[in-house]
Amino acid sequence: MGSGQVTSSGPEDFQGKHITVAGLGVSGVPAAKVLHARGAIVTVVNDGDDARAREQAAELQELGVTVRLGDGATLPEGTELVVTAPGWQPDKPLFEAARAAGVEIWGDVELAWRLRGPDAPPWLAVTGTNGKTTTVQMLASILKAAGLRTAAVGNIGVSVLDAVLGDEQYDVLAVELSSYQLHWAPSLRAHSAAVLNLAPDHLDWHGSMEAYAADKGRIYEGNRVACVYNVADKATEDLVREADVEEGCRAIGFTLGTPGPSQLGVVEGILVDRAFVENRHKNAQELAEVSDVTPPAPHNIANALAAAALARAFGVPAKAVRDGLRAFTPDAHRIAHVADVAGVAYVDDSKATNTHAAEASLAAYESIVWIAGGLAKGATFDELVSKSAKRLRGVVLIGADRALIREALARHAPQVPVVDLDRTDTGAMLAAVREAQRLATEGDTVLLAPACASMDMFANYNKRGDAFAEAVRELAAGA
Repeated sequence: MGSGQVTSSGPEDFQGKHITVAGLGVSGVPAAKVLHARGAIVTVVNDGDDARAREQAAELQELGVTVRLGDGATLPEGTELVVTAPGWQPDKPLFEAARAAGVEIWGDVELAWRLRGPDAPPWLAVTGTNGKTTTVQMLASILKAAGLRTAAVGNIGVSVLDAVLGDEQYDVLAVELSSYQLHWAPSLRAHSAAVLNLAPDHLDWHGSMEAYAADKGRIYEGNRVACVYNVADKATEDLVREADVEEGCRAIGFTLGTPGPSQLGVVEGILVDRAFVENRHKNAQELAEVSDVTPPAPHNIANALAAAALARAFGVPAKAVRDGLRAFTPDAHRIAHVADVAGVAYVDDSKATNTHAAEASLAAYESIVWIAGGLAKGATFDELVSKSAKRLRGVVLIGADRALIREALARHAPQVPVVDLDRTDTGAMLAAVREAQRLATEGDTVLLAPACASMDMFANYNKRGDAFAEAVRELAAGA
């Protein structure tokens, strides 16, 4: 790790500055309002021109903000700064024009970082392909258990901009950051940060795995106390090695095995800290029991260790780690036990929308009837199936791209019985659950871990998980 300097945290002066906001939506509208309130001359450009966009445009125009709907490609004349919604791809013509004109491009996270006051709370930041939201929520629970004023913010529902500019006073913020947000946040400097894992995702946006990893790695830039990485995922440690950090910042690993010095890990069912203790080469601090983590699946234990590492980096005592983990309840559709029917457990992990998340979910159980499928988003399934084949007792496939999984199963798990459901109607999930019940025997787990997005059949992964839970309850009622 190199040594870098943290940029000034003084609020920016936008008075009279011509600023273009790219995109309306949940980040663009607040950004436009904030900048206008600080005296900027704001123009919002937006690709879409639907009813929702016109409603948002009218609201901004009443304030005196210029809005151009259906024209997100052209850079307005005189633009001195572009502030973009995180999802806008870097190769859009608007950004190419901005770069050619020497105009900076910020995201909403960068704007929030620049608007912090001199007494702003430090950020403990988390990114990764999977587990970000759960880890940030665990972290916030631990910080609260330590008596700290905090909130889980960022890519998690509460915008960083609202947290930074709101009336609430915080001691520290637990911040979830996506690769999109990090791409557009060049001056962000966290107190400490974690990259949980890296697997191919959003490559259509980033252009390559290397570019995706580099954007994730931005979270380590300028860290002051700790760069937390996953011992089992060498790519995360490589990002730490490449990071330019402050003098004295430490690399802290987390592992599901026995931890070495400067690591957190697991010893005989106990979460243990050998990083933030006196004489870490000889001593260890017990933090919590594996049973304090809900659910105690391996990938969720890893999330808990990452959250604990960030909290310990902030000086949180061991008791608060235990109390915070005990108090934490995961969001719905994240490896959630729905019911037991005739000795078979039914588990909803609809949030497993990519192969990396599904692999972690499948690794949590020994004997599985797997419900999978949906929109593959360019993913391939050979590695997932080959790693999980020994756990599979049966598979039920649903969704538009189920053939891709079926073909991988034929190659790597030909002995596993497969039911291919060629239907997308509202009763399809009930049919899938009934087929899974037929394949399962006592002691098995029927696991919805689709490894795919949901939008071919459902509005979102929440609706898909709700349909699964409803089908299981109907099954239980008739048992």
